[in-house]
Amino acid sequence: MHTYLEFEKGLAEIDGKAQELRVLENKTKGISASSEAEALEKKSEALLIQLYKDLTPWRKCQVARHPMRPHSMDYINQLFTDFTLLAGDRNFSDDKAIIGGLARLNDRPVMVIGHEKGHDTNSRIYRNFGMARPEGYRKAVRLMDMANRFKIPIITLVDTPGAFPGKGAEERGQAEAIARTIEKCLTVSVPLVSIIIGEGGSGGAVALASANKVIMLEHSIYSVISPEGCASILWKDAEKMREAADALKLTAQNLFELKVIDNIVPEPVGGAQRNKEETINKVGIVLENVLSGLEKISSKDLMRERREKFLFVGTQGIN
Repeated sequence: MHTYLEFEKGLAEIDGKAQELRVLENKTKGISASSEAEALEKKSEALLIQLYKDLTPWRKCQVARHPMRPHSMDYINQLFTDFTLLAGDRNFSDDKAIIGGLARLNDRPVMVIGHEKGHDTNSRIYRNFGMARPEGYRKAVRLMDMANRFKIPIITLVDTPGAFPGKGAEERGQAEAIARTIEKCLTVSVPLVSIIIGEGGSGGAVALASANKVIMLEHSIYSVISPEGCASILWKDAEKMREAADALKLTAQNLFELKVIDNIVPEPVGGAQRNKEETINKVGIVLENVLSGLEKISSKDLMRERREKFLFVGTQGIN
């Protein structure tokens, strides 16, 4: 059953009526409701296209956070073979909010690292809603080091509201762990590709997204702070999140224009959650093309271009 977002209420009503007609027709002999149901289904399709034709930044935030969007494990299960989970930071514990391991992408060895939010209440609690602690970022550093040692490309899947802000995380050096992860991203000598598949929140996202190529799904978001957090700080009112979302320029389209990201992967009409398989396949094709291009570049140039890429961000128009 599909979970409808706030702005999809009208769509939910139409779909509900169409479903009722289908059920009525199946249960009651002599009643034909096919034509009415088909008319409603066509109306639903047209409304869905209209709703997603020009989403506001706040609505894109809602789509990016949709609980049924494909998460990192969905991508790993569909795109990669021979995935071998590697756990722990060899220092404190294994953070379940970040998963990683060796795998093959069409027979190409890769290291895959990603945030994982979980799909239901139990798994979301187990994964801490995709909010990593210091040990998660230190695990990511360990896996990047391993990939660098064996000359294996790194792929990161970003989907987090942000790093976990709890007392224990701060005591164990959250800021330092994030900074070390960004440093590692910028200094590995192998191709590094990052895909923002849902939320790209704050330093928790940047830690895994300081890559040679940063790719975003069409309705994903990437920002220094959540719209609610921004509104609370600027206006002392979290309800002003719509204005904050507009001001933050957090959509894939905004960030591509600002040259913060390099590519946008189109989503099916209605968002990735309506056709997970199609979305993941599109990401796989883009990954193949990007990695093929990066593998032709020398290690020295990969590091230089990655460094220059991030030094250039925000300098447009500065004399």
